[in-house]
Amino acid sequence: MASHRKPRTKVRTTTPAVGLTTAALASVTLLSTQSATAAPADPKPAVEEVQKKVDALYRQAGAATQEYNRAKAASTSQQTKVDTLLSDVAKRTEKINEARRALGSYAAAQYRNGGIGPAATFFLADNPQGYFDQSRLMDRATERQQRSVTEFRTQQASAAKKRAEAVKSLETLTETQATLASSKKDVQTKLTEARGLLSRLTAEEKARLAELERKKEAEAKEKAAKLAARQAAEAKERAEAEEKAREEASKESGGGSGTGSGTGTAPGSGSGSGTDSGYAAKAEKVLAFARAQIGKPYVWGASGPSSYDCSGLTQAAWREAGVTLPRTTWDQVEFGTRVATSDLKPGDLVFFYDDISHVGIYKGDGMMIHAPKPGANVREESIYYMPIYGSVRPA
Repeated sequence: MASHRKPRTKVRTTTPAVGLTTAALASVTLLSTQSATAAPADPKPAVEEVQKKVDALYRQAGAATQEYNRAKAASTSQQTKVDTLLSDVAKRTEKINEARRALGSYAAAQYRNGGIGPAATFFLADNPQGYFDQSRLMDRATERQQRSVTEFRTQQASAAKKRAEAVKSLETLTETQATLASSKKDVQTKLTEARGLLSRLTAEEKARLAELERKKEAEAKEKAAKLAARQAAEAKERAEAEEKAREEASKESGGGSGTGSGTGTAPGSGSGSGTDSGYAAKAEKVLAFARAQIGKPYVWGASGPSSYDCSGLTQAAWREAGVTLPRTTWDQVEFGTRVATSDLKPGDLVFFYDDISHVGIYKGDGMMIHAPKPGANVREESIYYMPIYGSVRPA
């Protein structure tokens, strides 16, 4: 008897699924291994490192600014020279044209006369005396022609020389303008990099950076206070020594003979005080001007009146006292008399960094007025905020 039971359906195994799962696990393992062995990302620089980097970039931008200032001053001077030469060439060319016209008129007159020789002219003359009179006139005319020819040649040679000078000056101007453009690009590159570093700081890092700046300023002010105290003590000692000398001179004057009594007190005192008072009067004008600029922005390449870079401010301030300083820090440091930091007086110029890329005006008590850097305004600050290179007394 046949069976009526339905045959069982064979259940197929899921071997392919198992294989897929194994492949997926292998892929995950491989990715994990690659992630573990991949090079770690560069760590973010510390705030202190950012501060050093930004300060270095600002200093480099300051040096590039001085290069720009030098090129700009040279370009302006060269442009004036070129304009003068071109104007001179134009005037000499006009003189050449005048001489050429004069020679042309002589040539035309000679052509109209037909170039008759002197013998024929003598025989054709109404009388011998008339011929000799006419001959003398012709000789004088010939002399004028010769002078015209000489003048023409002289003007032609002179114009050629001036034209060559103008061409050479134009070449120099082109080179200077290229340096100007290169310096400008260098400044902009440095400042862009510095701004980029600062813009990537978090709010917490910016607060930390501000704290580092405050600490740096406090340390600089402390050094300035020590210098002020030392200068005050030295000034007191000098005043006491001078007073003592006057008292002793007064005693000698009262008790000695009348012959030499008045000569001992004067040596060296009159000329020195006169010089000091003259410089002090100029320095007062310089500092009055500098104080009036406090709060105006630093702008590289600017020399006033609405903004300044460091050497633009010092140049403008000393101009108020009737002293013309060069444009760059590199030239200003060579102007006047070098003085030690301990001997600084108000109005002196203080220069900073080994590359002499910054300058400020000493106001006394270890403090200065200066245009610091991009993003900052003209302000008072300790001279110890930056490493001092040296100081100069301009007048």
